[in-house]
Amino acid sequence: METVRLTDVRDEALSLDEVFDAVRDDGAGAVVLFTGVVRDHDGGRDVQALAYSGHPTAAAQLRRVAERIAEQEEVTALAAVHRVGDLAIGDLAVVVAASAAHRDAAFTAGRRLIDELKSEVPIWKHQAFASGEPEWVHPGP
Repeated sequence: METVRLTDVRDEALSLDEVFDAVRDDGAGAVVLFTGVVRDHDGGRDVQALAYSGHPTAAAQLRRVAERIAEQEEVTALAAVHRVGDLAIGDLAVVVAASAAHRDAAFTAGRRLIDELKSEVPIWKHQAFASGEPEWVHPGP
């Protein structure tokens, strides 16, 4: 069975169950699940609205990141889904999961997947603050 089982960039609500189910495996004793949730503040400022935009290559780049990690880490399965479009406070923005025989490997792969997704995949966050000022954020290069 393929190690990278689910990657996507989509403009619809994300499902924890979908991502968790994608990495479940009888050989995996550990599953690490990370969720990024839209919060109501950033840098001491109140967030009023938030939207994510993705480059047309974002989904393919996400897949490449996951495949690279799958080759380099001892994981059973990986999955990652990122949302684009307008999101509300409390919405899931990203869900990442890694499964492995043991927890250390699952934690390492899951951490790498979210960190490298955020630094390499061309997805930008547009925040509107209560003060009226906007901000574009992309933590990558």
